Amino acid sequence: MPAEFVALVGPSGCGKTTTLNIAAGLDRAFEGSVEFGNGAPVLGYVFQNPRLLPWRTVRQNVALVLPKALRGGPLVDEWLAAMDLTAVADQYPTRLSVGMARRVALARAFVVQPDLLLMDEPFVSLDEPTARRLRSLLAATLERRPATVLFVTHNLREAIQLADRILVMAPGPTRVVAEVPVAVPRGMRDDAMVEAFRAELLARPEAAFRVLA
Repeated sequence: MPAEFVALVGPSGCGKTTTLNIAAGLDRAFEGSVEFGNGAPVLGYVFQNPRLLPWRTVRQNVALVLPKALRGGPLVDEWLAAMDLTAVADQYPTRLSVGMARRVALARAFVVQPDLLLMDEPFVSLDEPTARRLRSLLAATLERRPATVLFVTHNLREAIQLADRILVMAPGPTRVVAEVPVAVPRGMRDDAMVEAFRAELLARPEAAFRVLA
């Protein structure tokens, strides 16, 4: 659905990242087809590693994904401001904290005005307070600038905090074995709600939910 946030969860090796790469057109070694509905969407991609070019400034890294005619326009500065990066716009990535580098990656993904945002464990390896701030930043950004999101995570709590729908994946062969809607409005998902929902999923008797433990 348009502007839906879908999280893919499951054990390592079950094909979550491969699914994103197929959707992005980066992996063509598969059988079948990918259908987007109303033509090919504009894609933004946030990788596990921020993948910033160390010889380019923050501003240049964000601008690089735009057509040359737009690189000097207001879009880059707008998204740097949205991610609270204006003060480091002329710094190089080696001078940034890990959290800042992740925000640069978010700005680079949003600056193209994506219809579909692919996110591959974008907050992995962050300490929990930083990851929590970035999840809140992502949620607030999507309120202002909606996009459909396909989000890979090993963190079931993170999936519950962010997603409208959770797809549980299992390996051998890769497949979706369960689909879980999260009906509680995102703004009402406090720690107690997340923990209760997680416990409910882990307690379900269906075999599909054993891969979440």
